[in-house]
Amino acid sequence: MSMNTTYSAEFKEQAVSKALCRGNRSVKSVAEELNVGFFTLKYWMKKMAHQDLKLGPQKEKRAQDWSLREQLIALHESHGLQDEALNAWCREKGLFSHHLSSWRDAFCEGHKGDLESERERRSLKDENQQLKRELSRKEKALAEVAALLVLQKKFQALWEDEVK
Repeated sequence: MSMNTTYSAEFKEQAVSKALCRGNRSVKSVAEELNVGFFTLKYWMKKMAHQDLKLGPQKEKRAQDWSLREQLIALHESHGLQDEALNAWCREKGLFSHHLSSWRDAFCEGHKGDLESERERRSLKDENQQLKRELSRKEKALAEVAALLVLQKKFQALWEDEVK
């Protein structure tokens, strides 16, 4: 990496976008991946943040802001695209190819999770019903004990009146 390297505005935008959507990675690791200086990338991020404030809200959304339906449509539209065509499509949509990969994986894993969550939901429903039955039984027992105590007090009160 040379000191006099000039980057296009598109590259800078993509780099900043990648840095903002980096997940749990550090900005420094994104900078190293892009072969850009850490402070250069931080400067671009700061500069673009100022531009965004001046321009107001943008129409483009971040990858994590896409709904499941939009993600599925994007996966369908980009299916079969290779290398440059895929990268061009991603630039047009404001995405990176790794977003598409993670969305694809999430959709594939989602079907497995549905079965597990259905089992868990059924188990919780059964446990809830059992707890409701137990609570009802205990409420009835408590009402019976309360009635017996009232009767006992009335009985004692009657005996005290007869003794006097």
